[in-house]
Amino acid sequence: MTEEEKDFMIFWEANREKEKNTWRQLLIGLPLGMIFTLPILVNLFSGWNKRATMVANAQINPVILIIAVLAIASFFAIFNKKHRWDMNEQRYNELKTKKEK
Repeated sequence: MTEEEKDFMIFWEANREKEKNTWRQLLIGLPLGMIFTLPILVNLFSGWNKRATMVANAQINPVILIIAVLAIASFFAIFNKKHRWDMNEQRYNELKTKKEK
């Protein structure tokens, strides 16, 4: 095993339960989720599509828009961090199996 693999195993054994917490995944991933939703807001408020702007101003409640953006950002944040946790867990299990052989 390389030194990097050994360091990863030590790190993951110490932090795997802490990283699995959904609340922590949300808090850490939320800035990335907000960056993900930023183009949606820029697209909506830039006014490049006049018809979309008219419909948004007439029919979309700003509270619903804020809730939708937060829901998208939260989903992306949690999904991204859970996926990253699964990848790290798989790597850990592969290295553990490799170490045992």
